[in-house]
Amino acid sequence: MRKNIPLLMIFLVVFVDLVGFGILMPILPSYAIGHLKASESSIGIVIASYSFVQFLFNPFFGSLSDKYGRRRIILFTLLINALGYIVFAFFETFPMLLFSRVIAGIGGSTLGVAQAYIADVTSKEDRAKGMGLMGVAFGLGFVFGPVIGGILSKWGYMVTGLGAASFSLIAFSLSVFLLPETSRALDSSDTRMRKPFDLASFRKVFASRTVAVVIIMFFVVTFSMANIYGTFPLLGKKIYHFDDRTNGYLFGVIGFVGIIIQGGVIRQLAKIFSDTQLISLGALCLVVGLSGLPFGGSITGLIVITVIMACGSGILQPTLLSLVSKVAPEAEQGMVLGINQSLSAFARMLGPLWGGFSFQYLGYQAPFLTGGIMTFLLFVFSVRFLYKHIQHV
Repeated sequence: MRKNIPLLMIFLVVFVDLVGFGILMPILPSYAIGHLKASESSIGIVIASYSFVQFLFNPFFGSLSDKYGRRRIILFTLLINALGYIVFAFFETFPMLLFSRVIAGIGGSTLGVAQAYIADVTSKEDRAKGMGLMGVAFGLGFVFGPVIGGILSKWGYMVTGLGAASFSLIAFSLSVFLLPETSRALDSSDTRMRKPFDLASFRKVFASRTVAVVIIMFFVVTFSMANIYGTFPLLGKKIYHFDDRTNGYLFGVIGFVGIIIQGGVIRQLAKIFSDTQLISLGALCLVVGLSGLPFGGSITGLIVITVIMACGSGILQPTLLSLVSKVAPEAEQGMVLGINQSLSAFARMLGPLWGGFSFQYLGYQAPFLTGGIMTFLLFVFSVRFLYKHIQHV
């Protein structure tokens, strides 16, 4: 049991990050428009700012963790995360809302560090299982975050913000006593301090064609899914005429299926299929799911399509994360995974911006078909070309 404590603590850190993010999902549009009198485009800016900050700081914290250790960086960012939610709770203006999301984005820039931590404490054979555990944390965060946010909002936005902050403070307190440092992080031979956006680090990572290919694939998946962050609720309200509760349930379906796939099914699939085959299978499911969302026809049809989409995402995310860690040099796990998460955050910034723009100006089908086309190209690449890039792994 004791040897599993590091993985359980990292699970908690990622879960807290996603719960805090998810708590604000059901209330952010109504809070910004109804309470702060902001425009719909301003909401897109708020969502994009969170991910843009993560794009800048993920490689920075990943490199810092290579030098100073994963534990210190995780503890520091948990406190920053809590501060962001406290600012949200106590300051009711649009500039302060934006500022709170920037702070929370800095505090949430630990996914690369968390993945490097998992890479440190697992063997290559068990890495997919470890990354799958992170996927479970993602799924649980998306299931419980919006539900908790909806419940807490009955008592006001201050209570909602403080509730989100409390999760980070609880995780910080537990990590102080229970999260050990990994020896591999402190053994890194590259101890240079890096800037938040260090072009040299990007060049170094992308000098390896294999690493570059896998990171780009992860970017495509993330961008394709990020298209639905803001547009999925809009689709539900404007096209299917769902209320907020029904939209919340559909987000819950995505998270719940992700838990099932990444919590156990992925391990069984990994015994049967290679990484390349799993990527092809996941991409095909994502093509069907994303492309089919505007054409579900009813709540039943939409649930079926949503489940297929969630299966694709549930297969792809841990498989690609595991593959990134496998192809990365051991001494540069933090840097490589940090840059991967940085670009993933950039994709999560571009996705909502493009999704909102295309939904308004190109038609409600556009953001979902964009994701479908992108993942179809990924499917074709995985079937025809991927094996030769990763056959040595």
